[in-house]
Amino acid sequence: MTATGELTYRRVHRASRELLFDSMTTPEHLTHFWGPAGTTTPVGNIVIDLRPGGVFETTMVSDADGSTYTMRAVYVEVRRPDRLVWIEADIKGGMRTTITFVDLNDGRTEVVTHQTNVPAAYLSAEARAGFSTSLDRFDAYLTALDAEQEHQQESRVRSTECQ
Repeated sequence: MTATGELTYRRVHRASRELLFDSMTTPEHLTHFWGPAGTTTPVGNIVIDLRPGGVFETTMVSDADGSTYTMRAVYVEVRRPDRLVWIEADIKGGMRTTITFVDLNDGRTEVVTHQTNVPAAYLSAEARAGFSTSLDRFDAYLTALDAEQEHQQESRVRSTECQ
């Protein structure tokens, strides 16, 4: 029998629950940050059928050698913008990932990722560090999105002032 465990990751983002939920459930967003540093996940490698019983599949590509890793899951719960749950059936015992989006009522949202039935290989310090780089990539993507939205807003204001 293979040992399994639990992991919990918490991050606070300066973004709405809706934006964070949509970023986690839209291929055009996920392609920018899904997977650890050193991988890419092309938008064409992401399948999302956002409903209980629907498929969530990603294929990450190693930047170093082009090798691929496919994650296949089935959504168990989809409750925008509060909660997202999926089970990776390919992993013995079915690793369950639950993501909750908690509004902190100050323009920030805490994202809590809780995983159960986590295989021993995923519990190693190296694997956890890899997952953390994916969360770092998510942070960087959200920061870039925020900067882009601010720039667009400033451009609209300037064009209005010029009229």
